[in-house]
Order: sequence, then structure tokens, then C-alpha cells
Amino acid sequence: MNERAPLDILDTLGMWEATATLPEQLSGALGAAGDAFGRVTPVGGGAFRAVAAFGLGSGGVACAAAGAITAPDLTVPFWVGQGSAVPAFVGADTLVLVVSSSGATAETLTAAEKAVERGAMVVAVGGEPDGALAALAADAGMPWCPTPARSEDRPRGGDGSTARAALGATTVPLLVALARAGLGRDRAASVRAAADSLARRRDALLAPGGAPEVLARRLGRTIPLVYGSAGVAAVAAHWWKTQVNLNAKAPAFAATLPALTQDELAGWGQGGDVTRQTMSLVLLRHAGEGPRTGGLFAAVRSAVDEVMADVFEVQGEGDDEVSRFFDLTFVGTLVSLHLAAGEGVDPGPVPAVDEAQGPGWF
Repeated sequence: MNERAPLDILDTLGMWEATATLPEQLSGALGAAGDAFGRVTPVGGGAFRAVAAFGLGSGGVACAAAGAITAPDLTVPFWVGQGSAVPAFVGADTLVLVVSSSGATAETLTAAEKAVERGAMVVAVGGEPDGALAALAADAGMPWCPTPARSEDRPRGGDGSTARAALGATTVPLLVALARAGLGRDRAASVRAAADSLARRRDALLAPGGAPEVLARRLGRTIPLVYGSAGVAAVAAHWWKTQVNLNAKAPAFAATLPALTQDELAGWGQGGDVTRQTMSLVLLRHAGEGPRTGGLFAAVRSAVDEVMADVFEVQGEGDDEVSRFFDLTFVGTLVSLHLAAGEGVDPGPVPAVDEAQGPGWF
């Protein structure tokens, strides 16, 4: 397995390795969550009537992914928050999921503390045993699942970049917790299938001249605009955007079908002489799309054909939402790493975000 960056590529914090080990990350997270979580029930007994999930950065994407993956069979409403404000409905009959890859995200820790005060069952994911989230979980008696420890032979950066790459390690425990709470079906088999599929595809995707490298080269210095249909592809589109921002240190944007056909699509009616030089569109597709989605994508292609530098389509592989989500995000992260490599950019350090947020922002 080729886990490391191609030769002569700047990567001081090991982002290539952290990305390439996603299949093992999925399998490891399944085992860790199985060990961490028993039966999850409301503090005062009875049944859960809602789920509230809190996270920022990769933790926020994990929350959104868990909601999208479980939506077809989830038996209660699923709300995602990206700050410290806890809505009024959160109480003793609410399952609260708090996710921080680093275990130190200030807003997420505050939300967890407030939820505990409200009497909610809080399940925590992220960080290491000596981290703030683990300590809070221990004090409150709430279940906690770690994210993988950092390798000792890799430099420790102030931003903890490999922790922000732990999308699999933070998403899978949420799926396990929801199943243990009786709010959705057991997706362990789906996670294993996703890990196996990615392990089979990994060498081809990482190989020189592989699809992610080709797409990155064709995107060049244009600004990627990533569109995905509502559900896992929309969450994956947002992940692509964040990875281009963080790894390549470049602008990128994301939007969701069908919502973008209600407004954003109209915005491409002017300025084509500018956008043709600066923007490229990436469409994230998969076999589980709704019946109208293909027609909407066709309409988007028609509307932007003359105003984009190019339009690319990426097909997510897999037989269910779990596999398709992780396949799309894996490819997107590799594209962002190739974009960084093409410009000689170190994907790990993110000084602009560190300065704005301080440690523990992920």
C-alpha cells in the first residue's frame, strides 16, 4: 500500500498518509465505537424523541454525514448545530452527539456542557484520553469514543492536521451510537464494505496518473465549484470545498441540488467572460440519486456550459450511502492534495485558521 506522499512533495504533517489510511480508519473506528458504546438510552428512561448533533470543521461534516446516511430509516428528527447554542428542544428525551476530532473544539465542548445540564444523553466522539472532551465525558459519565492517536514518528503541528483528516473515525461512531440507541439500523456491514471497497481502489487512486491527479491537473488554478444532490453527495461536496481550502490553501465553493436550481443557477446568466477564465464545475454523482436528479444535473450542465472553464463529473462508487459517501470524500481529499502539490503548497499547516481560531478548532 502506498500510504505516503509521492516523492519530492512537501508534506510536513503527513496529510497524504492520513488520507490514504481511510480504509483502516473506517475499520478501526467500527471496533473502537463497538467497545466504547453499550446500549444508549435516555437518562431518565423512556424513548428518544430527537437527535441534536454538534461539531465544527471535520466534526461538523461527520454530523451532517451521519444525518444524511441514516435519514432513510431514522425514526426521529435529526438536527445539526455548528456552534455552542443549544436549541430549546434539547432535554431528557434528546440524544446529543458531540464531535471534535481534536477533542478540544471550544464551541463543541460548551454545547456538550449545556446539553448535560439539560439532562440529555450526550455521546462524545473525538480526541485522545488526555483531551478536554474525554475529561468532560468522564466527569459527566457520558459515553466517549476516541479518534486515533497521532503517530509518534510524525511531527506534531500546532494545528493537529491529521486529526482534521479523521472523517471516518468521527462519522462511524455516530452511526454506531444511533444504532445502539435504537434509532436506526446497524450499519456495521456497510462500513466494512466501504473499507473493503476503498482498500481495493486505493492503489489506482494514489498511483501516478490516477483519476484524482488528472482532475487536479485539469482544474489547475481555476476555482472549483462543487455540486452534489441532497443527501450524502451534498455533504461530500462540502467536504471537497473544505479540503481545497485547507490543503491547497485555495478558494472553493459548494452547493446542493435541487436547492441551487431555485436561485444560484440564475446567477450564471452574466459575467461568462470572467467566470470562463476563473471557475470550473465539479458534479458529484452516484447510483442512489433520486428520480429527478439526473434531469437537474443535465439542466445545470446546459445552463453553465458557456460560463465555466470546464465541467467535470465524478461518480461515487458503492452499493449504499456509506460506501458512496466515503468514496466521494476520499477522491475529493486526494484531488485537494494534488492541487496543493501542483503549487508546491504544504497541505498540513493552516496558519490563517490557527490565527483566527486558536488551537483545537477542528
